[in-house]
Amino acid sequence: MIRINVTSVFVDDQAKALAFYTDKLGFIKKNDVPLGEARWLTVVSPADPDGVELLLEPDGHPAARPFKDAIAADGIPYTSFAVDDVFAEVERLKGLGVTFTQEPTDMGPVVTAVLDDTCGNLIQIAAMKPA
Repeated sequence: MIRINVTSVFVDDQAKALAFYTDKLGFIKKNDVPLGEARWLTVVSPADPDGVELLLEPDGHPAARPFKDAIAADGIPYTSFAVDDVFAEVERLKGLGVTFTQEPTDMGPVVTAVLDDTCGNLIQIAAMKPA
């Protein structure tokens, strides 16, 4: 059986990304391994510390920044995170100074919002509506 162990998001600055993803979004640091100029730097949800890790991957590869810039310019989120209540999470995050490019939006079976992670990415948060 194949399962997701690590996924990544390209970031322009690992220290800035770690601060944003922990201090603002509430993830916790899982791994921080020096690898020359970069680090193997992962965060996890405190609700599932042994679950899927998010690698805060440097965007130094020549293809990474043009890709990030293009999808952000088109308003496309790089990834999506689940929350229980999008409206409450947007209010909490705005209180911490997080900028949203899309306010909570009813999309039928799901409510979504999109935030700027300050590291070159748009990130969607989403909650399934009760049946």
